[in-house]
Amino acid sequence: MVAKKSVQRLGFKTGEYIVYPAHGVGMIVAIEEQEVAGLTLELFVISFEQDKLTLRVPVAKIKSVGMRKLAEEDLVAKALDTVTGRARVKRTMWSRRAQEYEAKINSGDLIAISEVVRDLYRSDDQPEQSYSERQLFEQAMDRMSREIAAVNRLTLTEAVQLIEKNLAKSPRRGKNAEAEADEEAAA
Repeated sequence: MVAKKSVQRLGFKTGEYIVYPAHGVGMIVAIEEQEVAGLTLELFVISFEQDKLTLRVPVAKIKSVGMRKLAEEDLVAKALDTVTGRARVKRTMWSRRAQEYEAKINSGDLIAISEVVRDLYRSDDQPEQSYSERQLFEQAMDRMSREIAAVNRLTLTEAVQLIEKNLAKSPRRGKNAEAEADEEAAA
C-alpha cells in the first residue's frame, strides 16, 4: 500500500540530489507513505543511478543516518584545495589507517573524503599501491567526484579530471617526496 505524498519534507524535495553517507550522491525520486507492520511510515525514495540502487529511508531517520544536501560551491573549492596539500600519512599500522580512511569515506563529509583522496593518491612515478589502498582511494575518489559533478553540473569524467588536476598541483609529488618525508620524520 503506497500513497504518493507531497514533494517536500524537512527541506528535502523530490528531484533534488542529496548525499547519503553510506552510498554517496543520490536523487530523491519520491516521498511516499507505506504501511509497515501496522504503522504508517513516511519515506524518502532515493535512487542511486551509479549503483542501480533504490533506497527507502524513513523521514524520521534522516538526521541519524546523516543524509544531507549537496555541498555548497565554496565547500567544493575548499575540498579541491585540500587535495592540493601535502599528504599526511600517519605512522601507524595499515589496518588502523584503513579503518580511519573507511570511517572518513562513510562519514559523507566532503572535506574528510578529500583528505583520503589526498593521502592515498599516487602519481605515475610513485611506488605501486597495495590492493586495499587502491580500493579505498577509488572509493573516496568516486564519492568526491560524484558530489563535485552534481554541484558543478559537470560530467563524472570532467569532475575526475578536475580533482586529478588539483592533485597534480600538490607539493612534492614525485620520487624525492618519500625520501624527504622520511628525513623530516627522522628529524
